[in-house]
Amino acid sequence: MTVYDIAAQLPSTDVLRQRCKALAMLDAIIGGVYYTYDRAWGADEAASMRNGSGEEYDIVFTADGVFIRGVYHESSMFKYTDGRLWPGLLDGLPAEFQPQASEPAFSHLYDTLDASFVLWRRAGDERWHAGKDIDFSPADDDEVDADGSWLLDILFDDIVEKYCEYAEEVYEVVLPQSAVGHVVAFLPLTDAVIRALNPEAEPAYLRAEAERFGYPLAAAAGPGEGDQ
Repeated sequence: MTVYDIAAQLPSTDVLRQRCKALAMLDAIIGGVYYTYDRAWGADEAASMRNGSGEEYDIVFTADGVFIRGVYHESSMFKYTDGRLWPGLLDGLPAEFQPQASEPAFSHLYDTLDASFVLWRRAGDERWHAGKDIDFSPADDDEVDADGSWLLDILFDDIVEKYCEYAEEVYEVVLPQSAVGHVVAFLPLTDAVIRALNPEAEPAYLRAEAERFGYPLAAAAGPGEGDQ
C-alpha cells in the first residue's frame, strides 16, 4: 500500500473531519493517547496521531482544503533526511498548502518537512492528491508499505473494526462495536455510550472534551430521565 492507494480510499473532507473528531472522542473516553483534535490550530483545525514510537500524522483543515503529512520512522523514505525530502512527495502541491509544507511544527533541524507521505485536497476537489510519479523503488526491498501511509487506513470505511482492533492491541480492552459505531457515526454523545465504552470514565470531563473537539452532545437528562 502506498500513498496512491490511500488517496483512492480516503473519504470526503467532511466525512474525514468527522472521523478525526470521532477518533479523538473515542480515545478521550477509553483513556487513549494516540488521537487528538485541535479546533484552534492557529487559524485552522488539525487532527493528529502520535503513537509514541515515532509514527505520526497531522491532518490540517484550512479554508482552502486539507493538507496531510505523516511519518513512518522505519521507512527508508524518511531516513532520507540530510536536509532533503524524498523526491516527488510535494510535486504538484498547490500554493495554498505551502504554509503547511513549511510549518516549523512539521519540520526538523534542517527546516525540511518531516514526512514519508503527503496528501492534499483543495476545497471543491473531487479526489485526494499526492506527489506526481513518486518512485518507491529505491526504498528497501523488504519494505512492503514503504511510505507508511497505511497509518491513515483507520480512517477508511472500516474504521469501527480498526478502532476496536487498536483498542484491544494497545490497551487490552474489548469495546462494543455498537458503541464505537455510535461515535464514528457522529451521533450525539450520551452517558450510556460513555459507560458502554468505559464504565470508569467521568461524563462531565468527556462532555467538556466533546465541546473542545466539536463533537455533538446529547441534551443532558433531566431528573428521573434515563439515557437515550
